[in-house]
Amino acid sequence: MKKLLSILSLALLSGLMMAQEPVSETRSQRTPQEEALKQTMRLVRELGISDSVRIDTLYRMHLKYALVRQKGLTRAQNLERMQAIHNELKNLLTPEEFERFMNHPAELPRRPRGAAGAPARQAAPIRIQQPARQ
Repeated sequence: MKKLLSILSLALLSGLMMAQEPVSETRSQRTPQEEALKQTMRLVRELGISDSVRIDTLYRMHLKYALVRQKGLTRAQNLERMQAIHNELKNLLTPEEFERFMNHPAELPRRPRGAAGAPARQAAPIRIQQPARQ
């Protein structure tokens, strides 16, 4: 019985050790080219841009800033980079497209939702009445 218990616990521990891989090995970083392509395709999809010259220009702009981002920026430098991106987009996009880009809702983390798409409600705290003292 003791031997069986020790074998089971050893198997369980070895299974847990195998399941936990270092984060650096499981999550790969995107290259600047992949990041630029992803950002460009997202913008093309959201704004419905079909002109290949404009798409290429947007890709080159995104690639330029993805390479800058790769250098490891401080928070202030990253804010300057984002402002520069918006300024360039203002020049590359039509006023209507830029307005749609600026008013597009930011991607928010998904939250659990209840029935019929309503936000999940938190359960009310349970209150236990204390017996009256006599």
